[in-house]
Amino acid sequence: MDIEVRHAAHPDAVRTFDTEALRAHFLVETVFAPRRIALTYSHYDRFVLGGAMPLEGALVLGAPKAIGQKTFLAERELGVLNIGGAGRVRVDGTVHDLARLDCLYVGKGAVDVRFESETPGDPAKFYLISAPAHAVHPTRIITKAQARHHELGETATANRRGLHQFIHPEVCDSCQISMGFTLLEAGSIWNTMPCHTHERRMEAYLYFDIAPEHRVFHFMGEPHQTRHLVVASDQAVISPPWSIHSGAGTSRYGFIWAMAGDNRDFTDMDHLAIGELR
Repeated sequence: MDIEVRHAAHPDAVRTFDTEALRAHFLVETVFAPRRIALTYSHYDRFVLGGAMPLEGALVLGAPKAIGQKTFLAERELGVLNIGGAGRVRVDGTVHDLARLDCLYVGKGAVDVRFESETPGDPAKFYLISAPAHAVHPTRIITKAQARHHELGETATANRRGLHQFIHPEVCDSCQISMGFTLLEAGSIWNTMPCHTHERRMEAYLYFDIAPEHRVFHFMGEPHQTRHLVVASDQAVISPPWSIHSGAGTSRYGFIWAMAGDNRDFTDMDHLAIGELR
């Protein structure tokens, strides 16, 4: 298991970043590696994101030094969303089968967490997110069919999309993490536009289902000092609380959004008109 630590950056400093510095601070280029658990620890809300891609055997979630505990979930909670082939997650001996686009919430205090693929030739790709937890909530699976679903956007503005909420107050209890995904319809390219910020929560986006020859331009930064990252499939972006988070792709795509912070109120956003952006 690998873990990289990313420190927080002040918005005044980010204004001076070139492309390489922006990517080094905010883009996670390798989320899934065969036979590995690859994690990134962000000092924004002590949020951890990463991927587990098992092949022949199980991958065990250990506790690297950055976590500071004997077990990974001693003081944390975990969200898992599978974007690959069928797989299973064993939590203290209980097996949870996850098909593609199913989600698992794992509560604080779980000790033994293992990830497995049903078929090594079509491996599961478990996207992992975690944040500190103050209470124990039950571990439970949320299938795509059980998620809260919303249809958003319009064809005229090229942002018709389906929003699926999994770890959300009206679906699954948690301490502070929220998690779900958005899929754009054919012909739509924009996500989260008009955009917003939320000072009370950080967020991370994992972009997926992008053809190898296509990219998403992820827009970030202060509303009056915008920047962008060019993102390939299965890459993630760390979004600070002060930053917008929006994107446009050269084709349709999906993205997993996940948040942690002071509250789990999904509508707690500071909305911005498109004309306010610079």
